[in-house]
Amino acid sequence: MWHGYSLGVELFMTLAAIDDGIARRVAAAGCPFCGGPLHRGDYVRKPRGGWLAAAADGIVAIRFSLCCGRRGCRRRALPPSVRFLGRRVYWEGVVLLASVHVLVMGVVQQAEQATGVPRRTLRRWRAWWQDEFPQSPLWTVTRARFSPPPPDASTLPLSLLDRLAAEMSIEKESSPIDVLTAAARWLAPATTGSVPDSARFVWSPSPS
Repeated sequence: MWHGYSLGVELFMTLAAIDDGIARRVAAAGCPFCGGPLHRGDYVRKPRGGWLAAAADGIVAIRFSLCCGRRGCRRRALPPSVRFLGRRVYWEGVVLLASVHVLVMGVVQQAEQATGVPRRTLRRWRAWWQDEFPQSPLWTVTRARFSPPPPDASTLPLSLLDRLAAEMSIEKESSPIDVLTAAARWLAPATTGSVPDSARFVWSPSPS
């Protein structure tokens, strides 16, 4: 399902709308440090796409960001994101799919040719999925939300995508875009450390 799949503009438009909703919810809750008002302080990022997201290379990506307006605080609150996986210079969707290519192909050099992502970066991502992420508090919470057995930690992120695809297909027919969007929501709390309990802003409804 995932081998050879590429990311189109439609997906990034969907994810941008989700990010905007998350930013609005975080802003409505006020500064997590002092309770003061949060004002927008967005900035531009230029994520890479490789071959997997070549159609998105021309997209101007705005990272939604917030700053406390109360004098004496002025601290930044970076909302969770479904487009950016922390400070990585590639789109989150590219990190997901390129990491799947490494697992499916088994040879980093072949995955590099298929994705356009340098092999050094692919190895770093593979190490993160296999060593760091399974030990993270987010994965501890995430895996507990699945009925046993949870996705196999040794084959992340492929096992996560496959599990989400299987569970979503029970309710309705799901597309790769639907599954990737769901996976991005699961991972969103890992994209910020400045908003406590950030998961509640990812899944809660938008403020009216």
